[in-house]
Amino acid sequence: MSTKQKRLMLLGGIRYLLPVIEAAHEQGYYVITADYLPDNIAHKLSDEYVNVSIVDKEAVLQAAKEKEIDGIMSFGVDPGVVAAAYVQNKLGLPPVGPYESVEILQNKDKFRAFLSEHGFNVPWAFGFVTVEEAWKSRERFGYPLIVKPTDSAGSKGVTRVDGEKDLQAALLYAHEHSIKGRIIVEEFIEKQGCSSDSDCFSIDGELKFVSFSAQRFDENAAGAYVPAAYSWPSTMSMQQEAELQSELQRLLSLLRMNTTVYNVETRIGVNDKPYIMEVSPRGGGNRLAEMIRYATGVDLITAAVCAAVGDEVIGIEQKTYKGHWAEVILHAHRDGCFQELRIDEKVRPYVEEMDLWVQAGDRVDAFRGANDSLGTLVLRFDSQAQLEESLTTQQEWLHVEVDE
Repeated sequence: MSTKQKRLMLLGGIRYLLPVIEAAHEQGYYVITADYLPDNIAHKLSDEYVNVSIVDKEAVLQAAKEKEIDGIMSFGVDPGVVAAAYVQNKLGLPPVGPYESVEILQNKDKFRAFLSEHGFNVPWAFGFVTVEEAWKSRERFGYPLIVKPTDSAGSKGVTRVDGEKDLQAALLYAHEHSIKGRIIVEEFIEKQGCSSDSDCFSIDGELKFVSFSAQRFDENAAGAYVPAAYSWPSTMSMQQEAELQSELQRLLSLLRMNTTVYNVETRIGVNDKPYIMEVSPRGGGNRLAEMIRYATGVDLITAAVCAAVGDEVIGIEQKTYKGHWAEVILHAHRDGCFQELRIDEKVRPYVEEMDLWVQAGDRVDAFRGANDSLGTLVLRFDSQAQLEESLTTQQEWLHVEVDE
């Protein structure tokens, strides 16, 4: 007797969905990708494409009903997370957690309020609907601060502000990049070491795999707050990581989360306090889950697709890193035509994979947001000293040539 093939809907069509589609196909699932951009690369590999706005939860629900799906997820695609949770709730599909909890996690000002209400370390924060409203409240702010949309991803619309003279422009920039026209102004937490942006996984609400990275930035890039590299292990102490893990578990328990992958951003302040900055029930962009698979062998991607359709999740357990790993986000420092990528011979022995998304002659943009990435470089080192040496001298051995 044949078993009906399970149907998984993936919201979005970006490149980061390619390994998700591959994992789903390996499990025998039928994959439907959905967004409003039919030329997106992921639609070429899926079994079926649906043209629908992934931020319109009612439209996504209707499409999900018509396609008789068994599961839905928004891996690496932040705007689709709320719609996915809504559909799970309405159709009785395997949920990442309560819809109301997902709404809290996905809305930056609601999330800050929830953290504060439940006694987590949290920066002061104020949410606003209009630029005018935020500007009139400027006397309540201290500097430095961060201004960002409440609902965007990829570091779009984010600005650090060190004084009032730069506030107005930052507010306008954030509002322009908000899907729903809401912005948040919050305290800038000066960090100790590197901040972390990495993926974790819970089963029935219990964290079974936790990772912390060292998130790095390019001070010469057009977008100073767009992650330009990551490395594993993190720069945090074991005690700091343990404290953050405990607080993350407390958060997931309060929100009654279920079985899913999370993209988690954390940092240790110069005041020695651990801060949970963002938690989203989705895989992170920038191939973070793939990097975890490289570094530990733990396959969060396959686990996530299995969880989405209600199949058994296996192989999720805490493991140590096999070496010292880094991912460099390839990017240009100015707009122009891409010419070539050059990597000096001294670093080539450490290169595990090079994934270049552009060809000579392609128009490229300066690195203002994650969508301006040109590809990724995966490196493995034998020691932390080798890793630090290579990442801090990156401009000497990695050359992205761009002409006018």
